Amino acid sequence: MDLILWRHAEAEDGFPDSARNLTKKGIDQARRMADWLRSEMPDDALMLVSPTHRTQQTAKALRTDFITKDEIGPGASVRSILDTVDWPNASGTVIVVGHQPTLGEVVKELIPVIPSGLRMKKGSVWWIRCEEEDAEPVLRVVKYPDMV
Repeated sequence: MDLILWRHAEAEDGFPDSARNLTKKGIDQARRMADWLRSEMPDDALMLVSPTHRTQQTAKALRTDFITKDEIGPGASVRSILDTVDWPNASGTVIVVGHQPTLGEVVKELIPVIPSGLRMKKGSVWWIRCEEEDAEPVLRVVKYPDMV
């Protein structure tokens, strides 16, 4: 299984939190990361997206055939995300477009050697692979929008 964790791109401040839009910079971040992902991931990847507007906008930069899941929205737990993606049992590639701090906590849960204090920047992708159910997950790629 490949798990791609994609933090939403930069968003405007505002209220309610769930309705915040991406900034102009955020739209560019999402587009650049989507272009890179499109060239790297399989076409049949399953894409699960938080219901917030900023995550929906980020995901739409890549494609529109995604599934909105409340279970990965703001305040979700690590367990909720891992259960929703069926880690590590699912086959293929699953992309989660979500939020900090939960996505960073998922990375730390799966790759415990990641130092605490390391944060998941806006718009970044952390790609984790587990080839067998009992095998240790491997951090395959970390990509920030300014790298693509």
